[in-house]
Amino acid sequence: MQLEALLKNITPEIYEAFQRAIEVGKWPDGKPLTDAQKETCLQAIIVYDSGRPETHRTGYVPPKKSACAKDDGAETPLHWR
Repeated sequence: MQLEALLKNITPEIYEAFQRAIEVGKWPDGKPLTDAQKETCLQAIIVYDSGRPETHRTGYVPPKKSACAKDDGAETPLHWR
């Protein structure tokens, strides 16, 4: 089975375990991730996320309903005290 086929068969539990391993840099048993394992976990997370709705993806930030500040086009000078 090729890597892409394996990555497409990831379960939510495996996905969460990979996310946690990347976050803390080690496996649940305490062994550190190698660079190759980090790369594989990241690839798996990306492939898994690509099949999910945008709102459920890792790092999704919903758009704001309005801008933080009104932009009237004029520059506002800063006054240092």
